[in-house]
Amino acid sequence: MATLPLWPPRGLLSAAQLLALLVVLSTLVQISWCNQGKVNFREKEKQVLDQILGPGRYDARIRPSGINGTDGPAIVRVNLFVRSIATISDIKMEYSVQLTFREQWMDERLKFNDFQGKIKYLTLTDANRVWMPDLFFANEKEGHFHNIIMPNVYIRIFPYGSVLYSIRISLTLACPMNLKLYPLDRQTCSLRMASYGWTTDDLVFLWKDGDPVQVVKNLHLPRFTLEKFLTDYCNSKTNTGEYSCLKVDLLFKREFSYYLIQIYIPCCMLVIVSWVSFWLDQNAIPARVSLGVTTLLTMATQTSGINASLPPVSYTKAIDVWTGVCLTFVFGALLEFALVNYASRSDMHRENMKKQRRQCELEHAASLEAAADLLEDGATTFAMKPLVRHPGDALTLEKVRQCEIHMQPKRENCCRTWLSKFPTRSKRIDVISRITFPLVFALFNLVYWSTYLFREEAEEN
Repeated sequence: MATLPLWPPRGLLSAAQLLALLVVLSTLVQISWCNQGKVNFREKEKQVLDQILGPGRYDARIRPSGINGTDGPAIVRVNLFVRSIATISDIKMEYSVQLTFREQWMDERLKFNDFQGKIKYLTLTDANRVWMPDLFFANEKEGHFHNIIMPNVYIRIFPYGSVLYSIRISLTLACPMNLKLYPLDRQTCSLRMASYGWTTDDLVFLWKDGDPVQVVKNLHLPRFTLEKFLTDYCNSKTNTGEYSCLKVDLLFKREFSYYLIQIYIPCCMLVIVSWVSFWLDQNAIPARVSLGVTTLLTMATQTSGINASLPPVSYTKAIDVWTGVCLTFVFGALLEFALVNYASRSDMHRENMKKQRRQCELEHAASLEAAADLLEDGATTFAMKPLVRHPGDALTLEKVRQCEIHMQPKRENCCRTWLSKFPTRSKRIDVISRITFPLVFALFNLVYWSTYLFREEAEEN
């Protein structure tokens, strides 16, 4: 049996077959060239890294030169991205922040050929391969890097020698606070960054032009509002030289609504409840004592709870003035009942004395009437003459006094007229307290809020 040839004999290919064969061959060549180009591109990155960071070619211990290759200090530009602010502690006077920290500087030793823009930048994850600025956070208490899933750090080297260092870190920073206006205060918390070993002759930190600090848009704090932030420089001079320093001031405003609901309104309610004893009967001793003692203990507990959430400072805070005055009002209501109780017992003693005096007067009048009857009878006229006081003369004097009183001009006093409706002094004390305590407390509120709100606005301006 004859077999079919696998390949047509030479000279027997048609034009269409030749054209198809050429198309297939050109496609294969293009695919090969593309694959070869991709492999070469990755290989070129490796070659560039070996060329600029190879042994004996780059020394990370030597700082870069200054601007345009001069011997001046290396310029490092810094910018921050605030991701979150976790807590602001009044007791410890600190705050916790998570941020992305970036530094950028020029190192001419790291220039490389980008092969007509095919290599935009080289990426490293090991910071020990290149020179790094010795920046540290001056007011740091605690801090840590983020290593999940991989270390959140990278270094980008650009063809013209620029180096970008970016890392995500969490810091707990000291924030000295002035709590004189607490809780109507504003606090400024700083973030200070400085060089530890390089002086300004070798290293200078500058804020990045444009927008050096960015803050996440949906930043929410439990009891504060970030009003604004300011960037500045804080170079420090020591015995070993002058060191470059950067700082950013974060201005926080305390949210007053929380304290209004948790502190001010409950304290007002306790003070008003202590005034209920003024409307109770003066003889309801158990009710008035239990009410006064309960409100006093509750107010003391409220005050101690407030002080437990604040550091022990040597000056008086706005909240101390408020709680102190409220505690004084509650204590004053309790003392008012003690005064009422004393006045009530005094009134009872005075009433008893009046009754005894009336009884004595009645007995004396009865004896005088008996003596008068004896005089009329003429039984002991001569013997009783030295003892008679002439009752007619006493009546005459009494009439003269009444005439003098009626002849004096009448001075009408509304308060005395109104108080005369309450015959006992204990009742008058209760009635006066019902008016005096609320008026004085309202006056205190007017002075308190006007003073501290105006001071807050003055400090803000």
